[in-house]
Amino acid sequence: MDLPARRQPPTVRLRRLAAELRGLRAISGLTREEVAEQTGVNPATLYRIETARVRPQRRTLLALLDKYGVTDQDRRDELADLSKQATQLGWLQGYESELPEEYTAYISFEAEARSVRNYESLFMPGLLQTESYARHVIRGALPLASDEEIERRVEARLRRQALITKKPPLELWAIIDEAAVHRLVGGAGVMAGQLDALVRAAAHPHVTVQVIPFERGAHPGMPGSFVVMDFPEAADPDLVYIDSMAGDLFLEREPDVRRYTVVFEHLRALALDPFSSLQMIETKIRTLN
Repeated sequence: MDLPARRQPPTVRLRRLAAELRGLRAISGLTREEVAEQTGVNPATLYRIETARVRPQRRTLLALLDKYGVTDQDRRDELADLSKQATQLGWLQGYESELPEEYTAYISFEAEARSVRNYESLFMPGLLQTESYARHVIRGALPLASDEEIERRVEARLRRQALITKKPPLELWAIIDEAAVHRLVGGAGVMAGQLDALVRAAAHPHVTVQVIPFERGAHPGMPGSFVVMDFPEAADPDLVYIDSMAGDLFLEREPDVRRYTVVFEHLRALALDPFSSLQMIETKIRTLN
């Protein structure tokens, strides 16, 4: 039996193209079924194009633009160029077949984000993990994974961290529950190295680290970790990513994004300020050395 083809990981450009085509169809007043009937484009294919699951072939794109009355050549060229670039994955290309689809999708979006707001309840943020900490976290969280699978995930995680030092760098605001500071992943030595790396990362002006202390009690981040990403282009709406045992989830509806943005603001208010947070982390380092 043939295995199903691996789906093209979504990119910001593919998502933008899908939104543009949905918008053009809405302006034209046509339903998806009417467009499929009048252009000969398969209805299932049109659905996948409009939901950023596949990139349209050139002839399909041109047929849609014709149907939507897009006659301005500059506009047609703009959308054709967007389509050409929609599946570029950069360094991720070498890992695409070895990482879960949801994870490759997340990396693809993260690579094009302008800022990331990350709340973590149990782990250090992936963008700030040391190699040793990452290896122990991945091995602990994936007990059935082979050594090779673990190493490939570690490599991918470390490659992601180039976003912190690129120009212009990714803006990262990380809020961590105190539980993540005290959990001895890999033992005292590994944990001391990880916390020291956290302090050094926070010295960058584009990286902010806060800790929510235990004494704050119950808080809205307790259900689990999440990430809110925003992008340089106004046409690319914010995106929420949730990683859970039940599976990874992307949310892009405006009410969902707003809800998680508000939760992040609540957590930011509950957490220690950045200076006090680093003081807490440095105190923990001294107990480990």
